[in-house]
Amino acid sequence: MDLFDQIHEHEQVVFCNDPDTGLKAIIAIHSTVLGPATGGCRMYPYATVEDALEDVLRLSRGMTYKCAAADVDFGGEKSVIIGDPKRDKSPELFRAFGRFVESLNGRFYTGTDMGTIAEDFVHAMKETSCVIGLPEEYGGGGDSSIPTALGVIYGIQATNLIVSGCISLSDKTYAVQGLGKVGFKVAERLLQEGASLYVTEPSDQAVADLLQRGEVIGNTSIKVVSGEDIYGVAADVFIPCAIGGVLNDETIGNMKVKAVVGSANNQLKEDRHCIKLKEKGILYAPDYIVNAGGLIQVTDELYGANKQRVMNKTKAIYDSLLEIFEVSESESISTLEASNRFCEKKIEARKAGSSFFSRYTRPKWKFRH
Repeated sequence: MDLFDQIHEHEQVVFCNDPDTGLKAIIAIHSTVLGPATGGCRMYPYATVEDALEDVLRLSRGMTYKCAAADVDFGGEKSVIIGDPKRDKSPELFRAFGRFVESLNGRFYTGTDMGTIAEDFVHAMKETSCVIGLPEEYGGGGDSSIPTALGVIYGIQATNLIVSGCISLSDKTYAVQGLGKVGFKVAERLLQEGASLYVTEPSDQAVADLLQRGEVIGNTSIKVVSGEDIYGVAADVFIPCAIGGVLNDETIGNMKVKAVVGSANNQLKEDRHCIKLKEKGILYAPDYIVNAGGLIQVTDELYGANKQRVMNKTKAIYDSLLEIFEVSESESISTLEASNRFCEKKIEARKAGSSFFSRYTRPKWKFRH
């Protein structure tokens, strides 16, 4: 495929190379219609540059829709650093990355993603002001997994209302895949509400921590299952909070749940799998709607971190999902298509204004610098 055919939807793709630090990175700006682009920077040992490019293009496109859904004045971007985060990180590498970010003169803001942590970007911020998701001591909003997990809870409540006619989290069984920062908080909240859980997680320590929390809460209704077995448990809702691509022909065929609501990015292996879920009678809550809490927090930082403002805005996930479910039902389309239309309508409305290139200069944005 011709490279320009591959990136035809994207405004700009930047390859970043710094031999002195070993930095090899790709920045993909999908759209700045809604404002300067934003998205996390992940670090992963991609087998090939082509794999890294495919990932960053797919992820950045998703960020445009996610920003539109969350109603933040940002467009979609993603960046990837090719390397092993356990072996190849260094302060100098992230400073070099920060210089590439700064060279784009405010066209995008970035922060943590898979394989990177907030402290990595403390080094990057020495070279650029276009960093979000910083620790609180550096003016950031703190742990973004808190609003992300809260958004998942709102998503489950909206989904429960459609499936069972009640938003209550209790007296139901949930299958939680992944007990990372977000998955653990979601599981903990569900236990507090009196729910029963099936969980799978490769970290024995995370599982032990959840079992201990269950004892403290007074709800020990937790069954631990192996990785693949989580798809076949008899639960009300499947909650994917780990890797993407988990909803595919094989896993959907094994599912016995009524709905899917989770924080993992790109849960559908292909878009058609949303239709497959619908045909099986499983309600799918689009991931980029459900997991927007973290995005809401990190973009809010640029106006001065305010936790209450973030929590208030995260509540909108509940209403957005109900609107998407209603459109999906009334127009007999998948929830993914309804969600995409929901976002595209917002993007088209903004296109009526002048282009980003002609209207944007940094001083007009009331951002932290």
